[in-house]
Amino acid sequence: MTTSTDAGRLRVMTYNLKGLQLSRADAVAVVRIAAPDVLGVQEPPRGLLGRWQMWRFARDVGLRTAVNGRGARTTALLVASGRSVSDARALKLVNLAGRTRRGVAMATVDGVRFVVVHLSLVRDERSAHLSDILLDHVTATGTVVLGDLNERPGGPTWKRLSAVLVDADPAGDPTYPAIDALHRIDAVFVSPDLGVEAARVPSGPPVLRGSDHRPLVVDLLVAPERPGDPEARTVQG
Repeated sequence: MTTSTDAGRLRVMTYNLKGLQLSRADAVAVVRIAAPDVLGVQEPPRGLLGRWQMWRFARDVGLRTAVNGRGARTTALLVASGRSVSDARALKLVNLAGRTRRGVAMATVDGVRFVVVHLSLVRDERSAHLSDILLDHVTATGTVVLGDLNERPGGPTWKRLSAVLVDADPAGDPTYPAIDALHRIDAVFVSPDLGVEAARVPSGPPVLRGSDHRPLVVDLLVAPERPGDPEARTVQG
């Protein structure tokens, strides 16, 4: 797998892996084809061997684990070897609905703060968790929030995130279910200082077999050019 080495660009991917319970080989293929610099995972393998399975998956797709297991719970964060990582940590979220115990994976990659979320199916818990995340871990500069929101555009979660950040793929294709996708519930939100060069929802047989979600891939400009800046370089498509 070849990832970008341009310091001004980051390819970001969010992917719900459904615990690698479907076709692991196809899930690996999906990520390798996308070649992200940063991969936010939802529903990584859990249990006694979950961390080891996630480590093997990262190795097989050509990435390394920055946050994996423990307090991250239903999230993980993988990063390409050529990228710098700092302040990598997990945040446990309070289990308010008495169902799935959820967490958040966070790290700074090449100066950009990434926050990987897998929000609750229960609206009130989703709102409470989002309040905790927005209060302490999201700013209007140098920040990317990505993951499975378990909510469609127009819902309160999307509105609250959009008050601080920018939806990287506002007219994007649906991501769930993987087969005959109907709903856009997976998203990447970026702070206004970051540029979005391209965004896409991959398709094809590996996507249909690898998980019950389709991933979202976004190419970010970490230092986008400003109109009229005489020193700005031309971005090649």
